[in-house]
Amino acid sequence: MSLWVLDTDHVSFFQQGHSLVGQRINAVNPEEIATTIITVEEQLYGRLNLIRRANSKELLVLTYTRLAATLNYFRSINLLDFDQNASTYYA
Repeated sequence: MSLWVLDTDHVSFFQQGHSLVGQRINAVNPEEIATTIITVEEQLYGRLNLIRRANSKELLVLTYTRLAATLNYFRSINLLDFDQNASTYYA
């Protein structure tokens, strides 16, 4: 079995409903799609920064809603660990 490993940009495009990215991802068996724990960190970092900067009740509600959606998304996709092999390749 091969894996389609989505980077942070592709995950973001998919979450935003980008039609071409969505078509490509939806054409693949969900068991063959993965992302890395680095993508999780990058997205959570961004979501938490937006929460900290929210300057209205409405924006705060929206940013927490997006955080929850992000967490739910990552529960539904295969996650690749950052292990010694990944660290070596990354370096």
